[in-house]
Amino acid sequence: MDDERKVSVKKMSDEKITTDISFTKEILTKYPKEQRYLLAILQDIQRHYKFLPRKSLSMVQEYFDIPLSRLYSMATFYKALSLKPKGEYVIKICDGTACHLRGSNIIIDEIKKLLDIVPGDTTRDGRFSLETVNCLGSCAAAPVVVINDRFFGKVTPSKLKEIIEEYGGNGDE
Repeated sequence: MDDERKVSVKKMSDEKITTDISFTKEILTKYPKEQRYLLAILQDIQRHYKFLPRKSLSMVQEYFDIPLSRLYSMATFYKALSLKPKGEYVIKICDGTACHLRGSNIIIDEIKKLLDIVPGDTTRDGRFSLETVNCLGSCAAAPVVVINDRFFGKVTPSKLKEIIEEYGGNGDE
């Protein structure tokens, strides 16, 4: 793999990983050169790499001939996009009104204990990322946790521990 097709990303554990960015080129060829497709392209890149690699953003910038700052603006505005690598499992905890009143803060504290991460962080091994969201639209099942696309309702600290263990987490991350 040549240097143009690679980008190094620093993990939280200071290990270097290499991400093949050739997929970015494939994504760009699927969309017309119209700026209305920018968000869709960034979402496709995010879905594939679990973050937006700098080299991918540079490729998008060159493709559309726009300032790189515009892409960074979008990447920091939309919660679905990230400039930092996400874990294999992205844990989203609803902190909307119903979930908050029913103990989402307790669930967040429990994740801090189990995985040693706070919202916005990823475990050192890159397996888990933690995010809070304003609403998941499931107030009757509050508090709600979603891991990747799997939904868990009426989560308690003991149920959370079982869920995390199911994904291979044991608190030693």
